[in-house]
Amino acid sequence: MKKFLLVALAAVAGLFVYRQIQADRAEQDLWTEATDAVPADSGAGA
Repeated sequence: MKKFLLVALAAVAGLFVYRQIQADRAEQDLWTEATDAVPADSGAGA
């Protein structure tokens, strides 16, 4: 029974870590998109 609980706990911990990594990647993508330099040939103001 202890082994089953340890495996279940490890699975839950792994899921938590995986979801946290995905959330961090999504936030990094948002920051990258928000802080990208505007290309000089964007046509704005031309």
